[in-house]
Amino acid sequence: MKKRELKLQWLLLGAFLTSFGNSFVWPLTTVYIHDQLHQSLTVSGLVLMFFSGANVLGSVLAGSFFDRFRPQRLMAGGLVAAIITMVAMTFQNGWPAYPFLLTLVGFFNGWLLTLLNSFGTRLRGHDGRFIFNMLYFFNNLGMVFGTTIVGPIYEFAHHHVGPLFVITAVLYALFLGVVLRYYQLPKVNTEKISHHQAPSQLPKANVEVIWTLCLALMITWLVYVQWSSNMSVYITGKGVSMSLYSLLWTLNGLLVISFQLVINWLNRWIKNDYHYVYFGLTTIALSFGILLIADNYWWFVLGMIILTLGETTAFPMIPAIVNQLTPLNEKGRYQGILNALIAVGKAIGPLAGGMIIEQLSYLPLFEICMGVGLLVTIVVTVVTHHRQSQVIHY
Repeated sequence: MKKRELKLQWLLLGAFLTSFGNSFVWPLTTVYIHDQLHQSLTVSGLVLMFFSGANVLGSVLAGSFFDRFRPQRLMAGGLVAAIITMVAMTFQNGWPAYPFLLTLVGFFNGWLLTLLNSFGTRLRGHDGRFIFNMLYFFNNLGMVFGTTIVGPIYEFAHHHVGPLFVITAVLYALFLGVVLRYYQLPKVNTEKISHHQAPSQLPKANVEVIWTLCLALMITWLVYVQWSSNMSVYITGKGVSMSLYSLLWTLNGLLVISFQLVINWLNRWIKNDYHYVYFGLTTIALSFGILLIADNYWWFVLGMIILTLGETTAFPMIPAIVNQLTPLNEKGRYQGILNALIAVGKAIGPLAGGMIIEQLSYLPLFEICMGVGLLVTIVVTVVTHHRQSQVIHY
């Protein structure tokens, strides 16, 4: 039987199913640990830190293994292990089983997301910008669907998390079937890899641009997560209900989908990928400027619109540029490093923001976030503008 080469639609389906499944796990973690397992918020924070640390490890290992072993087997193995973990969590979701198994979930989360990005680097017949924009689109589409229904299901199940893990296991099982049938890469790609090419042989300009973008994305995520963590207390303290705060994130998901369609249309005319990055990083920083003057809900809506416009232009474009600047036998490795640094930013962001709030209050936090965001934009602009003519594209 003729082997099926991976097509874009199956990669995007995998991104959707993975994001959909993950959205049944992470939104309720803090609430479940605190309210149902009766642990302190400090303990909840430690559990999430272990989750993020495992996510970093999974990202790095998956990226490295992708370049050396059969990617289809790596994806299938990760899904089987993730399914087993979800089944175990269905029956063992008390203390201390829950935090241990959740750490495994973090590992496989990083593993699967990195492999999806790495598979995207090997697709033929599509522009890299389009592939990563669509991956971002379908990841957010899955998140919108999942986060919309996870709350009602949790309430319907009388605050039992077991049914949520069953749903995630089923979604992963569906994805596993897709992987076994369609996730095959063309042999020519792997046979042409030069195994003597070491990471240090990348041109110096490529290395500088890649690491500048990776570190910039880590710091930007550290800033960005203030919206999804510490902002909830600030906004509700302004008299906004938790339901209206949650609605901001529904708006975020819908706007990501809308903006992605516009960006795919703009790609016909805007050929310099770095312009998207400059615009996106600047816009994310300016969203905190809105928070400095926000005194009612509609200001927060405006801030969310600006934040979403920034993330939609910058976040998918950076992995696309990293893909362009890395040779075939290094693509998985650098996508793994990028995803690992994103996980680091997500992990330390809430803690760093909380410490600043305790010492200085919220407005200084917003000023720091805006300042850091603008500084990151300046550094990225200077480095990439200086090195653009010297980099080699693969």
